[in-house]
Amino acid sequence: MLPALLLGMAAFLTNFDVTAVVIALPAIARELEFDVAGYAWVMDAYSLAFTSCLLFAGALADRHGRRRAMLVGNAIFAFASLACGLAWDGPTLLAARGLQGIGAAFIVTGGYALIAGRYVEARARADAFALVGVMSGVAMAFGPTMGGLVSSWIGWRWIFLINLPACALVAWGVPRLVAEAREAAPRPLDLPGVALFTAALAALVEALLHGRTSTSHLLAGLALSAVFFAAFGIQQRNRAAPILDPGIFARPAMIGIAILLCAVSVGYWAVLVYLPLFLAAAYGWSSEVAGLALLTATLPMLFLPPWGGRLVGRLGWRLHFALALGILAAGNAAMAIALLWGGAAPPLIPTFCGIAAIGVAVALAHPQLSGAAVSLAPPDLAGIAAAVTVVMRQGGFAVGIAILGAMLGDQGSAVSYLWPFVAAAAAAAAGLVAALVLLPTPADK
Repeated sequence: MLPALLLGMAAFLTNFDVTAVVIALPAIARELEFDVAGYAWVMDAYSLAFTSCLLFAGALADRHGRRRAMLVGNAIFAFASLACGLAWDGPTLLAARGLQGIGAAFIVTGGYALIAGRYVEARARADAFALVGVMSGVAMAFGPTMGGLVSSWIGWRWIFLINLPACALVAWGVPRLVAEAREAAPRPLDLPGVALFTAALAALVEALLHGRTSTSHLLAGLALSAVFFAAFGIQQRNRAAPILDPGIFARPAMIGIAILLCAVSVGYWAVLVYLPLFLAAAYGWSSEVAGLALLTATLPMLFLPPWGGRLVGRLGWRLHFALALGILAAGNAAMAIALLWGGAAPPLIPTFCGIAAIGVAVALAHPQLSGAAVSLAPPDLAGIAAAVTVVMRQGGFAVGIAILGAMLGDQGSAVSYLWPFVAAAAAAAAGLVAALVLLPTPADK
């Protein structure tokens, strides 16, 4: 299992650089003088680059070698981490974060393909992916706490710089423990498709983050994004081997899964980005204390996924996701109600009940969504369905950050977080409706 451990370390890094950075965002924003839009772009630059590059990183890995793709991604990620740690202004950090996202895309696609090729027996492969899943769960669960401690004790720049020894270990160990692998007939590249999809997402995020001060800016950005998305859909339908076939959404169940992925991204992952700011505004907590507090929302990801798998077997996809999204909506609603009740000083108990609820909900829903997508998609589109889950999850995360940021007024006032929590609750409620209306019952399957 040593190769899986080494490959899993790369997955750990890519997840850690999402959750750990979340808790350091207030310190980053203060030092580099970011407004709310700049604050959001620190996460979205990474997420947009990661999402876009996933669409062709796999094709490049199949063509030029999966180990090579992973090692190149690891080198890019290491260089970008160094650049983040040394960033002297906002644009430099955002460019470096985008480069990190590109490296992460190659690490993930190359690493997962290498695991599948290295462990050919079903039991060994399951164990290897379980190990990687545990490492990813640890990164997601403890990233905010570790980020808070590092940011408070030695500064936010070290959140990025501590990636370098791990990247060096991956660069040294992978060539020695993992053989090269590539496809005999690799998938075709589609750079125009990647460019159209990236432009559509970037235009949407830009419109949401900067359009709140100008209606014309918002409408123009939304219209431009719609044009790019439409062009991407047409371009993909006309390709013999699309990277993201719109036909995958011909079944109502797949539309439901797409809505659920976006709902979870907005109702939990995007909320997580703004919780450190909220806790500082409401209770005056430091990054260190806020990182410990966020364990309430992240620790369930370590313990509940196996129970969620058993729950799916008993309830079926429809009721399982309806339950999870109902809990997610209730958790965000509880935080909004606490703000309505207490104003600038929301009571701790209902607030943390809400935070715990969103953690439980995502631990039940998040790990099961990929399996549901593959199970409910047509058999000949199972591979594309797996790709759709990653793209929708990451794209929904980027857009969710922008939506909540657009609804946030004064980030230093606790009351300003009321509407972001209401929006997150509404997104989760939409996911609940989608689960009940669009997903099949066990009898339908």
